Amino acid sequence: MALNLPPAVYEYFSAANTNDADRIAACFATDAKVNDEKRDFVGRDEIRRWASDSRKKYSFQSEPFEVEGPSQAPVVRAHVTGDFPGNPVDLTYRFTLVKDEIATLSIG
Repeated sequence: MALNLPPAVYEYFSAANTNDADRIAACFATDAKVNDEKRDFVGRDEIRRWASDSRKKYSFQSEPFEVEGPSQAPVVRAHVTGDFPGNPVDLTYRFTLVKDEIATLSIG
């Protein structure tokens, strides 16, 4: 990842590519919210379950290739490959950061 990603976003993609649900959840604020596949997951425990369940369902890797917007609200485009329908796909990750943690993430 050669992009200039905020540290929490960089760590999120690094963690996601290791399939470590605890490491993924640690990137988020305690009351953070993730929206993925039109569902909301609120709080670290739900985010941990989302990360774990997603990796049980599919194997995938994300490679960010573009970032725009302010450092507290970056929008990242990533190329995602794996064993899921529609593979490969480019997804947009919309982050909101508070301090050094992810407060919200919307994936679409």
